[in-house]
Order: sequence, then structure tokens, then C-alpha cells
Amino acid sequence: MRRPRLIRQLMATTLPVAMLVGSGTGIAVADPMLARNMSSYGMPGGIDTPTAEMLPDGTLGATLSWSDYARRGNVFFQALPRLTTVLRYARVDGINDYRDEGYISDRSLDLRLQVVDEQGWRPAVAVGLQDFLGTGVYSGEYIVATRNVTPAVRASVGLGWGVLAGKPRVIDVTDEGGTPNVDQWFSGGAKPFASVSWQVNDKLNLTAEYSHDRYFARYSDGNEYQQGDEPGSKFNFGASYRFGRNYEAGIYTIGGETIGAQFTIALNPRDAAFPSGLESAPAPVRPRPAPAQDPEGWSGSWAQDPTAQPAIQTALADAMADDGVRLEAMALGATQAEVRIRNRRYVSQAEAIGRTARLMTRALPPSVETFVITSTSDGVPTSSVTLRRSDVERLENTEAGRIAAASSLTDAPARVPGLVQTDDIYPRFRWSIKPYLELGIFSAEDGLTHEVGAEARASYEIMPGLIATGALRQRAFGDIGQRGPGIPGERGEYYTPEEYEANPELETTPQGVPRVRSDTRMYTGNSSPVIPELTLAWYAKATPAIYTRVTVGLLERAYGGISTEALWKPANSQLAFGAEVNRVRKRDFDQLFDFRDYEVTTGHVSAYYEFTQGFTAQLDVGRYLAGDEGATVTLTREFANGWQVGAYATKTNLSAEEFGEGSFDKGITLSIPLGWATGQATRDRVSTELRSLSRDGGSRLDVTGRLYDRVRESHTVDLYEGWGRFWR
Repeated sequence: MRRPRLIRQLMATTLPVAMLVGSGTGIAVADPMLARNMSSYGMPGGIDTPTAEMLPDGTLGATLSWSDYARRGNVFFQALPRLTTVLRYARVDGINDYRDEGYISDRSLDLRLQVVDEQGWRPAVAVGLQDFLGTGVYSGEYIVATRNVTPAVRASVGLGWGVLAGKPRVIDVTDEGGTPNVDQWFSGGAKPFASVSWQVNDKLNLTAEYSHDRYFARYSDGNEYQQGDEPGSKFNFGASYRFGRNYEAGIYTIGGETIGAQFTIALNPRDAAFPSGLESAPAPVRPRPAPAQDPEGWSGSWAQDPTAQPAIQTALADAMADDGVRLEAMALGATQAEVRIRNRRYVSQAEAIGRTARLMTRALPPSVETFVITSTSDGVPTSSVTLRRSDVERLENTEAGRIAAASSLTDAPARVPGLVQTDDIYPRFRWSIKPYLELGIFSAEDGLTHEVGAEARASYEIMPGLIATGALRQRAFGDIGQRGPGIPGERGEYYTPEEYEANPELETTPQGVPRVRSDTRMYTGNSSPVIPELTLAWYAKATPAIYTRVTVGLLERAYGGISTEALWKPANSQLAFGAEVNRVRKRDFDQLFDFRDYEVTTGHVSAYYEFTQGFTAQLDVGRYLAGDEGATVTLTREFANGWQVGAYATKTNLSAEEFGEGSFDKGITLSIPLGWATGQATRDRVSTELRSLSRDGGSRLDVTGRLYDRVRESHTVDLYEGWGRFWR
């Protein structure tokens, strides 16, 4: 009876203390203990056992490991300096399910929190949860300590529960997954594990560990499975070799008999291939001549000449266009000039503002002392940075923080007296033809699927704020084919497209939930051209801090209709509130101009808060596509160079049974600017969303152009996070 009491004490003291200490920012620590090797579970560790090491803050990567026991694909992210997360998709051999293929496909999530780092005699200590949201095949918890023995040798000792103790949890065959198995944490008896790593040189690392993992699974229906042969011993050995900037390959043995291999790629947003970028250098600031050398320019009498502003505006617009910034409008007086700009090239808005300020010193007469640089998005002004020209001249060769302190940021009014639109700005037509790649991952039935084709996209800016957008796609090849949703009670079996279209009753699940996303595969596999988007959007500004959007048309591949939105976001506020209402109808599966019968009104009220270090929290409360009501919580981290990594979870009034496998909607978002990898200045991005399942509950409309992301880059937190690029 003493062991459960010990476990309760661990739960009541160790974990809360870990959370408090791990989240503290005022504690002095030594240099962080960085990982030397990645385990087969995608965490810093030995081979199958964890350590208390961390990755450099912000590191994002993936590990692929293969052995006779399992094939694991792990996506890891160092979300905070002390918090590591892993999303895993694994093929677990030796276990049968309804497909009777000798293996199962399993999704799982891990969290590890470093309580303290190594300092003096004290080792680094971490607490971790393994597979705490999945079916529980890998379920286990641990407390582990790691310390450097010598500069080259590092040792770890820990206490593990669940699979780490060789005592796998009983897996409930009726469980839909997706809910934390809190009642099992730190239960069932613990056993020790250990590992030692030897860093032979900068490239080669050798690892030995003592592990209790039996590769054994038990189910609530009485079935038990040995995943291959039980390891012949508890000792595992491995070697890993690092090559290039971001890659690692390794081999290992489990129990001295089974051989495995592993490959890791790790990217850090702060470690770009071209840290300084390859864009051309900006024009230098041009100091003003002495008043005696240009008395007319200093007097301001030039402002009375009606030909002065058009000539200056044309010259400035041409220079800014060469620098990747579009001059949309200008108001010019004898002592002050306001320019309204659209950033066409740079990830950081601060870089566009800095280059504009330099060019203004070169184009404007010397009497103009005040610069007002107003950023715009889709023709709508979002914020104004006001600078004194003398500060720009004086501080050019100093750190960016000094010019930030000398500037002011304010909300931009919708209209300014004397503002003149630049010639030939509107209307504006742009188009592109690019290849596209769609990937399907984390599907237990399909594994990795793909579709490749070409997409033509065009936009027509009729006037400031009024934009028509369209896209046309043609599939070339791929294995993402059209099919109906799964047949209830027959796992792995699906309705044919013909069966699904012929019976309207199938468009509702047996639990009475409209199929708003679970029939997504009906929109794939078209051999004919499709129209994923065709819209007309109107962006406006009701007050200096309130933005509005109205979008009509084919909003996404599955829905068309009207989407309206309003956002309150002052330029100097970390807080924002928004509201969105949509009336949409389901599109036909050929993705052209026909519609199906399902029609729904959805809407949300939203709150946003920007923390320091690039974190943004978002709460959306309202009605979703299936008519269910609930809330979505999103946490996103953005780095100064434009990397964005986020996670979200949605819970509505649908029960776990009504929702289906997964219990509630959740996923991970990732967006990486292309310039990070190529060094070229561009606003193009590669974005993806990782979600294990596509279910009907908690599904939102996927409409382009939501206001918050359009507005925030020129507002206080996001703007000043990237202010270091002002002088680039």
C-alpha cells in the first residue's frame, strides 16, 4: 500500500513544482544541456530511453526510425527552452487489428519538461509523458536526471512507468483515443533505466542504455501481442553520425539481436543557411545639404509649385519599387510627408519601413523633417510609424533599438487630407502558374498519400480594398483518390463515390452529425480542372482601430457563400477582439459552380493576445460547420525571421461518440518563409497543417484573408519583434 501513496505524492509535488520552476524566467542557470542524440521516439535520449537534455529553443525536425519492432515517424518541436513536444505516427509490428495485416498504425503525442538544468554538482532533471493522448501502445511516464561525467561522457538515470518499466497499460478496444489517460499516469509500478553517451568527436556519438521495454501489448478484449521476439537482454547499443548542418544518421541494436536504423533532420529558425540574406543592400541615407547650399529647399517654398509633388512621388515610387516596396499614396507638405506603402518582398515589415525611410531621405526636399510611413494591407492602412528625418540621419549606423526609441507607432486613419494616389496603382492584375503538392499523412488506413498538379492563380485589385481572386487546378498524378466516407461498423471499408452521391441520407452520420468534413475525399481525385477558390473581397476600415471584411463567392473547395468579419485591433495593443459570421452552402464534388443541399450559418467571436517572445494565444467561441457549438484554443509561436509553429484544440457540444475517433479536433500548423532557406527576400511561404484525422465536429470554414494575420504584422508586438531588420 506504500507505493500508491508515493505515486500520489509524486503527482502532487513533483509535477506542479516542475511546471513552476520550468516556467520561471528569473532563475539563473548555466548554459543549457543540449542533446547529443535523438532516440527512436523522436526525443533527446538514448535509443529507447529518455534523457533530461533539451534541444536549442525553437528547433523543429523529424526522426524516422526503423526496426523489426516498429517504424516510427516523429515530428519534434522545442516549443520553449525547457519544453519539448513530439507528434508520432508509427507502424507497430506484431499487433493485429480489423485489417489483419500483422501491424497497426498508431498516433501519439509526448511532452517533456526540464525541471532544472545542470549546474555545479546538480544534474539536469526532466519529467515526461509518453503517448498520453493516443491509444496507449507506447504509454509511459518518467523522471530522469542527466549529468556530464567528463566533457565527452554524459550519463542519465531515471525512473519509468508503463512501457518504460516493461509494464504496458491495458489498451481499451472501445476507446476512440484523443483524451489524456490521466488516471494511469505514474501508476503500475516503476523501474529504473539508464544510458551513457560518448561524444567521440564532433560527428560521432556512441550510446549504451539499460531498458525495460518488452515490446509487448495487452488489450481489454484479452488479446496479447508480442511485437516480434522479446529482446534477449535489457542492453541496447547505438552509434550516430552527424553530417552537414542539420542531419544525423544512426544504427542501433535492441537486446543485442535486433538491428535498427534512424535518420534525423533538425532545423532551427535562428540558424538559417544564409543568416544575413542575399538581398541587395539598401540605399544609404543621404544627409541634407547645408541651408546655404539649398536655400529654396530648406525654405519650403517648393511646396507651392503644383508640379513638385507629382515629380517627387514618381521618383520615390520608382526607387521604392526597385526595393520591393510599393508606394500606394503620398501626402506631401513643406515640413511633413506621409507615404502609404505595401510590402511586397520582406518577411519583416520593419525592413520595408527602414528601406522606405532611407529612400525618403534621398527623394524629399530638405525642409521635410517629419516622415510618416503608413503600412497597408490589401489597400487598407494598418499603422503609421512617425520619425524625425534628423534621427534617421543621425542613427543610421547605430543599433536598431535607438531608432525604435526615437519613433512612434500609431493607428492609421482611413483618410488623410492631401493624400494622392500613385499613378497606375489601380486597377492591378497579377497571375501565376505553379506546381502544387498535397500530402496526406497520419492516416492509419492510407499511410502517406500525395497528389501533384498545376495551379493557375490570379488576383485583380479593382480599387483599394476591393480584390477579386481565383484559382484553377489540374491534377497530374497521385494516389489520393475519390472515395466516400467510412461505412459505420466496418472499419477500413468505405462507400463508393457512386453509393454516396446516390443516397442523400449518407450525408449525415448515424449519430445525426452532418458530414461537413468526413467526406473530404469526395473532393479529391478529379481528373478534370477544378476551381478551389473564386471570390470577391472587400476590406475596409470603419475607425482607426476597427477593420472589416466581406468575402463572397466560392470560398474554399467544399463551401461557397458569404463571409463577414470585423476586428478591433489598436496598433499599440497586444489584445484584439473579432467577430465573424458566415452563411455558406456545400459545393458539389466536381468543384465547379454547382451546390449541394446542405446549408449552414456559422460564426465565432474571437479574442487574441500577443505575448513576448513571439507567442500569440487565440480563443474562438461559436458555431461550427456541423452546427455544433464550442470553442477553439490556439497557441502560435512566431520567430523574428518569420517561422510560425502553432497548435490548436477544439471542443464542442458533440460527445466523443458523436465526434468519432480522436474524441475532439486538434492539430499542428507550420509555416516557414522560403527566404529562410534560399536567402532571397520574399514573402512566399511553405505552410502545412498536421492533423491526425478529418472529422465533422469542430470544423471551421477555410476562408482566405482573415483580418488578424493581415493586420498584426505592422502592429506593436510583431513589428518590434522584427525591428532588428530596420537597418538591413
